[in-house]
Amino acid sequence: MSQIIHIKSVPHLHQLLQINAPSHPLISIVRHTKDMNLEFGDVTFNSDLYFISLKENIKGHLKYGRNNYDFDQGTLVFIAPGQITSTNNEVEPDLGGWSIFFHPDLIRSSSLGKTIANYNFFNYDTHEALHLSKHERECLTECVTKIDKEIRDNFDSHSQDLIIQNIETILKYGLRYYERQFMSRTAQNRDKISDFELFLKQYVNESLQDNGIPSMEFCGQAMNMSGKYLSDLLKAETGKSLLEHIHSALIDKAKTALVGSDLPIGEIAHTLGFNYPQHFSKMFKSKTGVSPKAYRKLNAKHSY
Repeated sequence: MSQIIHIKSVPHLHQLLQINAPSHPLISIVRHTKDMNLEFGDVTFNSDLYFISLKENIKGHLKYGRNNYDFDQGTLVFIAPGQITSTNNEVEPDLGGWSIFFHPDLIRSSSLGKTIANYNFFNYDTHEALHLSKHERECLTECVTKIDKEIRDNFDSHSQDLIIQNIETILKYGLRYYERQFMSRTAQNRDKISDFELFLKQYVNESLQDNGIPSMEFCGQAMNMSGKYLSDLLKAETGKSLLEHIHSALIDKAKTALVGSDLPIGEIAHTLGFNYPQHFSKMFKSKTGVSPKAYRKLNAKHSY
């Protein structure tokens, strides 16, 4: 069993990396050098920090979630507090990149503290990392340099706001660049979407009644990706999120059952994975504009 290291703070992280103490207790910019301590052996990390890292020249791999991620030039990884990562002795120092580590307390009282959960890429697997062009790396590195300057210079009443604003700028660029990445991989993505649609259809027809409505993470695992990444991929390619795809499949099956059988609505709700018929009725009406009972009545002449 691998050793588990719980990273509780920015100063604790600096101790582990054997680098100078941070200039700020809640945030640090670490430039990757060969002098950093990365020889942890077979170790699992659980961190209380947000982690944004640009990997440029590193070799080796990081295991994250269910997959191994091979570092490549110009890749950006986002990791949220509480997520588990692990590494081994094959990792070599990255001499060209940087990492931002910051504690949630840094942004807790800011608007970013309320919206950071909306940046889904913090929940992507590392094999779904963002691959950047030279220009994109330069844009992000400029923001990092500004943050670093604010950390190292004498603090004033504006420093905290400027640091947070530049973090938010990096996250907004992340959204833009991920959209570009989705678009540049359209052919590959369409294959994944076709596979998902086939999986969802089969699940609804064969497993729904016994196993219930599939969760986002369950669907992601079936496609060998994180649920958040699958949802964003579907949104980029089809305009509908993962939840909307699931609801559409449920509505289609419900319509068939309502028109093609005389089963009570409560029983139909149960076969669709709903524990409470009222939840099914509410969802059906929100998607179709009519209740299940009204839909059955309106389409009675087409039954059987």
